[in-house]
Amino acid sequence: MNIFPEDIDRQSKEEIKTYQEEKLQELLQYVNKNSKFYSDLFKEHNIDINDIKTLEDIQKIPFTTKDDLYEQNDDFICVDRRKIVDYITTSGTLGDPVTFAMTDADLERLAYNEYISFKCSDGSPDDIYQLMVTLDRRFMAGLAYFLGIKKLGAGMIRVGNGMIELQWDTIQRIKPNALIAVPSFILKLIEYAEANDIDYKNSSIKKAICIGEALRNSDFTLNTLGQRIKDKWDIKLYSTFASTEMGAAFADCGNENGGHHHPELLIVEFVDEYNNPVAEGKAGELVITTLGVEGMPLIRFKTGDVVQHFTEPCVCGRNSMRLGPVIGRKNEMIKYKGTTLYPPALYDILNDMEYVENYIIEVSTSQIGTDDILIRIATNGHRPDNFEKLIKDHFRAKLRVAPTIQFESKESINKVKFPELKRKPVVFIDKRKKNS
Repeated sequence: MNIFPEDIDRQSKEEIKTYQEEKLQELLQYVNKNSKFYSDLFKEHNIDINDIKTLEDIQKIPFTTKDDLYEQNDDFICVDRRKIVDYITTSGTLGDPVTFAMTDADLERLAYNEYISFKCSDGSPDDIYQLMVTLDRRFMAGLAYFLGIKKLGAGMIRVGNGMIELQWDTIQRIKPNALIAVPSFILKLIEYAEANDIDYKNSSIKKAICIGEALRNSDFTLNTLGQRIKDKWDIKLYSTFASTEMGAAFADCGNENGGHHHPELLIVEFVDEYNNPVAEGKAGELVITTLGVEGMPLIRFKTGDVVQHFTEPCVCGRNSMRLGPVIGRKNEMIKYKGTTLYPPALYDILNDMEYVENYIIEVSTSQIGTDDILIRIATNGHRPDNFEKLIKDHFRAKLRVAPTIQFESKESINKVKFPELKRKPVVFIDKRKKNS
């Protein structure tokens, strides 16, 4: 029996708010009783949880940060160790990984999230999904997709990441109609198919659920990466954004108007650099409060992801808030020669350059204390003699500034970009001196 109201995102905004406020009060009682971290936090700040009754009242509670999770990981756990059935860790993109303890109920919640996310992205029991992500290495996403597809009643093929030859062999043998993959890996599938005379345009694949990289611009048009895929392979592309801390996702519907919020799973806020709420359509850091989590619930957790949000109802009939593409990570913001940048803006330009095969972006602190950008690029070997100038001119035209360019071999870039023990490619390296 499903404990979540599956169609709540189609109810009125007033009904959604009433539901969330009821669940918020239940959550506060639960963590006050079971979470050492939050019970200590309430005492330290003299917070009477009975005074917090509305979504607006939640602002009386201090934010939870990634540092809190790093430093007091075990204090967030709300259940006896014997009740934990799965241990998951974050990818550690911006620091040491954090462990999340999952109970059986949490795995059911995870399955529910992906089930409704796949349904939102036009999924049905008739689909067969090919999973091009890992289910091991304490990774949440692969497990979540597996559980969600199972709950949806669709078919799945667990191929895992990489192994392009095996991916195409599987597509040709079993004929799935959908992929779950990182967008840049779909480009590699296309390149392999073209090099090996595989008629990919007439394959069984009709759509892809894309993870880990943005596909769209802030106006929801395809960005350079998304357009490169679409120009080559006319399949339907769905964006999805999720994190281990949320245990939930924001998924595109077929109308491509942003990732839909599941209000039964998350309370969301958006704040500026001074922690003040931001208006609709403005960039702000996503702050989440998890609903329905048993093992390690979080309250007002600052995700570090800078996004825009939109509240008008979608033409698909859902009335819940929608999330725009991730603009960047708050900790990765670059101030370069008077211009504020996030790495995805640099990625978009590089992905559009014909001779750029691979790249890494390094940011460091200059001798005068400002940010410096070095872009290490591997080309396909046929670059024009004036290619460095062309790259810099392209950056000036798009961003008004030009970073330092350094050409390297494909092997040296790949060695840094794909370290053996990392689950995600390393594209951004932050060498800046941190203020103590």
